[in-house]
Amino acid sequence: MKRLCLIHATRRAALLLVLTACAAPTLAQDAFPSGPITLLVPNPPGGASDINARILADPWSSVLKQPVVVVHKPGMGGAIGAAQVAKAKPDGLTVLMALSSVVVAPEAEKVSGRKPLYELEQLEPIALLSSDPMVVLVRSDSPWRTLADLVKAAKEKPGAINYSSSGNFGPIHLSVEMLAHQAGIKLTQVPFNGGGPSLLALLGGQVELTTAAPAVALAQIQSGKVRPLATSGAKRLPMLPDVPTYREAGFDAEYHIWAGLYVPASTPPAVIQALRDSVGKAARSASMSQAMQKQSIIFDYRDAPDFARFAEEDRVRMTRVVRAIGKID
Repeated sequence: MKRLCLIHATRRAALLLVLTACAAPTLAQDAFPSGPITLLVPNPPGGASDINARILADPWSSVLKQPVVVVHKPGMGGAIGAAQVAKAKPDGLTVLMALSSVVVAPEAEKVSGRKPLYELEQLEPIALLSSDPMVVLVRSDSPWRTLADLVKAAKEKPGAINYSSSGNFGPIHLSVEMLAHQAGIKLTQVPFNGGGPSLLALLGGQVELTTAAPAVALAQIQSGKVRPLATSGAKRLPMLPDVPTYREAGFDAEYHIWAGLYVPASTPPAVIQALRDSVGKAARSASMSQAMQKQSIIFDYRDAPDFARFAEEDRVRMTRVVRAIGKID
């Protein structure tokens, strides 16, 4: 009897060993991530998406136990990079750091009579990281000291005042056109390939005004090179307490440049959940919040469901402006 029990025990142990050996490759295949994460920034270095990506990269790498590599793919106000991620292999290893223009770019292309490079349905939201107003900037030698001064000058000479942007229907373009629409003025857009080049155009005297995210604008304001006239948010920025909002200046407009993460829509649910969980852990780290505060970014982490609702509300609001602007050649 003892020998029989020993034989059965030996067989059970052998079977368990076989099952474990068979399961091991499956478990290894299911491990995520299996390699470095490419965090694609669809704008040039120096802008809001780049700053958000670099802040996230280190704490997210620590959570994932894999490198997070920031890669830039600028062009068409972020549409080229967004399209690349929308069509990427849906393995969770290519993630888009998008700005708010991502939700209106397809509609903007249609309004202009062009086929969009991607559709919003091709992208799956992961998390919102930040939500900033834009700051209206002029050079420090500008004759305009208030937003009212700028609006008065624009009404006197419609279309004569130039502003730089990061591209058609990008955050700068939309934040300025929302103001122009409410103020009843005509300004002339001079598009550049990103927020960094747009700000350099103002500093170099190529244009007379622009807007920028606080993280980009503050260093230039503190250097004395530019003067802030207004912000586009619902309330004043703590770091610019003397600068009024659009509404405080008398114009019923509001705009936020937000930064959020997306992956291809066909990414497996388990991978999407792993990304959401890991970003959430990174976002709750002390290093993340401290870095956001140091860069003067308004930290606004939201997991996928809340982010999706937030982005859809913003898409509806911005689409109205895009349609009001109309076709751009």
